[in-house]
Amino acid sequence: MTMIEDRGSMRWLRRNFLAGRIAPGDPSGQVRLQTLVILRWLAIAGQLGAVLVVHFGMGFPLPLGLCLAVIAASAWLNVFLTLRYRSATRLPDWQAAVYLAIDLAQLAVLLFLTGGLQNPFALLFMAPVTISATTLSLRSTGFLLAQAFTYVTLLAWFHMPLPWRPDEEPHLPSLYVTGHWLALLLGLGFMAAYAWRISQESRRMSAALSATQLVLARAQRLSALDGLAAAAAHELGTPLGTISLVSKELMRGGVSESDMKEDLALLHSQAERCKDILSRLSRQPDGTDVIYSRLPLHALLDEVVAPHRDMDVTFRIDVVADEEGASEPEIWRRPEMLYGLGNFIENAADFAREEVAVTAYYGKGHISIVITDDGPGFAPDVLEKLGEPYVTTRPRKRNAAADPDSGHEGMGLGFFIGKTLLERTGATVEIANRTDGKGGARLAMRWPRRAIEAEPAFPVAGSVRETI
Repeated sequence: MTMIEDRGSMRWLRRNFLAGRIAPGDPSGQVRLQTLVILRWLAIAGQLGAVLVVHFGMGFPLPLGLCLAVIAASAWLNVFLTLRYRSATRLPDWQAAVYLAIDLAQLAVLLFLTGGLQNPFALLFMAPVTISATTLSLRSTGFLLAQAFTYVTLLAWFHMPLPWRPDEEPHLPSLYVTGHWLALLLGLGFMAAYAWRISQESRRMSAALSATQLVLARAQRLSALDGLAAAAAHELGTPLGTISLVSKELMRGGVSESDMKEDLALLHSQAERCKDILSRLSRQPDGTDVIYSRLPLHALLDEVVAPHRDMDVTFRIDVVADEEGASEPEIWRRPEMLYGLGNFIENAADFAREEVAVTAYYGKGHISIVITDDGPGFAPDVLEKLGEPYVTTRPRKRNAAADPDSGHEGMGLGFFIGKTLLERTGATVEIANRTDGKGGARLAMRWPRRAIEAEPAFPVAGSVRETI
């Protein structure tokens, strides 16, 4: 049913996206105030530079005081906005339109003082209109476009003289001014329509991708549950196998009272282990449970190793900082981490002669965990295939020795499940034999630190941090 629902959702997304019926979303709140402030500072710098170069560099007379007053008014508006609002403030649609309208009015006044449409910088009317078309609503863009049309039309015929040499007054033909006016109107209209169309396509694509991500995230969560269930089934194999073996012995009879007590105690311990495995599968981290949701790296390794300490090998855990100044990370207690590492450690203990070493290395940007044993290592003919399902080396040592008739042969699922779950957490998994002169297997996992590190359990002074 779930697969049918997901396929139906994908068909709905494709059909409505191609038909253009997916809502592009509300454009309001998309413009940051800081963005408009920075753009206005750039415009102020350009206007001030142009006025000063024309007046002092070229010697053309112009109403310098009025021009500087208009530029200063825009600068004071920027200063006021910077002091009044936070830089990360996102403006509602109407407010952003008002600020862009102020920019258009300021540019129109400056052009009125410096020649109107005869001034080549009249082209700058396109900037606020284009910004509106890409970020604001159609109503706001239409309002700014009408405002720009009005200013362009008025400036074509009403303006102060164009700054020029005192003895050479330019006389542009009316036909040229009319052509310039028409070109600006067409340019403004075309740029607004083009930018609006492109932004609409982008918004519609973003909406479709967001909806698709919801469907894929749901499928991924279901897939993760399948993986965890497979991991739990694999981990339950060992205690259930022991229970089956002991129950067979009890059914045969002829067991002394002391042996029966030992067998019953073993049955009880294995049943408790099954219960613990199932409870760990059903438990979910809670953001309010600081102790449960995260663990220091060494404590996480202790928890993973703890269920296997009754095996006939010694476990050695080391946590080492391989960069100066790096602090030991806290790790999210994720089921994928617990089951993946647990499968690898159990496999190493099955084949180890005396010791399994679990060594963690951490730096400022990475975390690595290396699992080594002193067993025979991996056979060369299967080393490259390990991590694929149903690839194994030989029967499990413990069960084969305990009950040759039961013959529990490994299926390779432990490595496959462990590798898959750890890779889902962002790990790079390497499977090899030891190269330090000793026999045995070596499994190395490496994560970017940010992928599995938990945020601090409690906020530091002067800051507020959320925990998940």
